[in-house]
Amino acid sequence: MLKQIPANARQHVTAGPYAPVLIIRPRELVVISGQVAVDLDGNYIGETFEEEAHKVMQNCLTQLQTASCDFSNVFKVNAYLKDLAAWDRFNVIYSGYMTEPYPVRTAIQAQLITPFQVEIEMWALRGD
Repeated sequence: MLKQIPANARQHVTAGPYAPVLIIRPRELVVISGQVAVDLDGNYIGETFEEEAHKVMQNCLTQLQTASCDFSNVFKVNAYLKDLAAWDRFNVIYSGYMTEPYPVRTAIQAQLITPFQVEIEMWALRGD
């Protein structure tokens, strides 16, 4: 197992879909740069926050797959949100893509380039 939650790890009941701490057994690291809601031609995708967030997650998966990984390989996520008021909406979308044990995660309110509302970077482990 590449990543696991320590047996005694605990976190508050209001926590989102993320682990408080992970033990990592590294093989090869795969790091993707911040992904936003654009297609390969650079066109912005998403008329709503939800559409944009889905496109960002799909772009993350596409990048991970180029390195023979998927979301199950991810152990660290940095999520940049234009407005943290979207936290609950983001968690619903994010948890639809990630599996337990969830990666550790940091969410930050950030001034993003217009028109983006979400940018995500990920760290993953490749290997068995």
